[in-house]
Amino acid sequence: MAAKRKRNDTELLFKDIVQIVAPPPELTVSEWADLYRRLSSESSAEPGTWRTDRAPYQREIMDAINDPAVETVVVMTSAQVGKTEILLNIIGYHIDYDPAPIMVMQPTLQMAQAFSKDRLAPMLRDSPALHGKVADARSRDSGNTMLHKTFPGGHITMVGANSPSGLASRPIRILLADEVDRFPTSAGAEGDPLTLAEKRTTTFWNKKKIFVSTPTIKGASRIEMAYENSTQEQWCLPCPNCGEYQPLEWNRIHFEDATMECKFCGFRFDEFTWKSRQQEGKWIARAEKTKVRGFHLNELASPWKRWTTIIEEFQEADRQAKMGNVELLKAWVNTALGETWEEKGETVDNENLANRREFYGCDVPEGVLLLTAGVDVQDDRFEIEVVGWGMDKESWGIEYKVIPGDLRRPDVWKQLDEYLSRTWENPDGVKMHIAAACMDSGGHFTMEVYEFCKAREHRRIFAIKGQREDDNIPYIGNPTRANRKKAALFPIGVSIGKERIYSRLKILDPGPGYCHFPLEPEKGYNEEYFKGLTSEERVKRYYKGKVKFEWVKKYVRNEPLDCRNYAMAAMEIVNPNFEMLRDALKKGSASRPAVATPRKRRVLSSGIS
Repeated sequence: MAAKRKRNDTELLFKDIVQIVAPPPELTVSEWADLYRRLSSESSAEPGTWRTDRAPYQREIMDAINDPAVETVVVMTSAQVGKTEILLNIIGYHIDYDPAPIMVMQPTLQMAQAFSKDRLAPMLRDSPALHGKVADARSRDSGNTMLHKTFPGGHITMVGANSPSGLASRPIRILLADEVDRFPTSAGAEGDPLTLAEKRTTTFWNKKKIFVSTPTIKGASRIEMAYENSTQEQWCLPCPNCGEYQPLEWNRIHFEDATMECKFCGFRFDEFTWKSRQQEGKWIARAEKTKVRGFHLNELASPWKRWTTIIEEFQEADRQAKMGNVELLKAWVNTALGETWEEKGETVDNENLANRREFYGCDVPEGVLLLTAGVDVQDDRFEIEVVGWGMDKESWGIEYKVIPGDLRRPDVWKQLDEYLSRTWENPDGVKMHIAAACMDSGGHFTMEVYEFCKAREHRRIFAIKGQREDDNIPYIGNPTRANRKKAALFPIGVSIGKERIYSRLKILDPGPGYCHFPLEPEKGYNEEYFKGLTSEERVKRYYKGKVKFEWVKKYVRNEPLDCRNYAMAAMEIVNPNFEMLRDALKKGSASRPAVATPRKRRVLSSGIS
């Protein structure tokens, strides 16, 4: 009896020992996250235990990391689908369960620092399984800094794609590249940053490379190119009626009741009916690539974004596009649909524009609420366009004027001043002045332009400087006084302005964004004007393997296009409240209507804001 009891005690002891020394159960990334990940309150709207079932499309993306046949995972995604949390789960898994050297690439060093501070640090703090794995930064020789953290068996380094030194660091097994479409073409003079980082993984037979991004411009998008060379998988749900699997697609959404129709049976169901089948969803590949799995997601699948909100955001973006401002629609296509924006290289036909001229019969047609002017400065003349603006940025060409003369002579500048001071009259007899004007300072008379504008800033006559083509610059930048004359100088994204002008010129029906032109010969809108207005086209060119879009001349004189651009910039600087101007003009109470709701800008020493 005693022997039997002793044998049982021995078995229990061995069971305890086995439990202690046995390897942990094999877990995938999603299983690890469900067991051990905790979401932080400052970085999540739903803090607490992680649940992959909340957004089941994330499971396959995370678990592709555990497939030995897969080396590269590509995720082309919209916003609001949890892509950053996927990356954090992969990091947590490798810190806690499968230690490895990891690199996290962000577009810039500043973004890498923000990721470390705002996303990684809260996860390390709030997930108990990670407690004590990463050394305290305050301890001596901790190996823990903002951008480099060590843990048993590995380390994590965070770098900016614009930092050559960060990319030339030690070998890594796990490469996590976030927002790759926003990476620079070259890391300094070292070459493509993504290629440099990939080389760091060469020595590992079990390396993993994860590329994640919202896409940008078609033909220039890194993530789209990578996705097209992958399995090209789409998240598909079964139809609540016929059961056929299909992706959630924008072209089948009905705005009036926020439903989506089935592409097979034609039945329509609302968002919640479709999403009630999320747990049955699956990824369906459109190509076979064993070592590269590619996933595409849009916001329609997100549990954190309502279809009604997506529809409302599209309608506002579409409304802005019809007024010539396509930036909002471009951003919506990228961040809501997770798709690239296709740039249009075609130009506008000058003869069609000339043929739609109309007889005004007055200085300022009905509908005009505000006048602005754009001034182009040449060595032997000023060219000026006065433009009228109405509701929803509908515009009317008022007059195109050339003031010839040697700009070294004061009398030519006096003529310009007198012209910008004159009044125009609308059909009701209300006299209107130019509310603002923008004047190019980039020619041979820069100091003279500064001096002229400085003395007339109280009339909102401003010097401007066109900025070279760059995706990151705004149309209207903050003014500075960093010039000898201390004049307010507004940087202008002229390429953005040209896009808006051409978009508006293509609108065929009067209304939001439409451009009117007068038929009266004395107003200056002749054949040469329309050739100059349509004198450029936007073309695609390649520099060092990266696509660039540039405006190139197809006609020698482009002053009308520049003048329209500057007049539009003046309107944007003023940022008028058109409703208030409309009410004021209806009353006829002012000979020079006040400009309401000025654009908020950095205050300059003269009091201009």
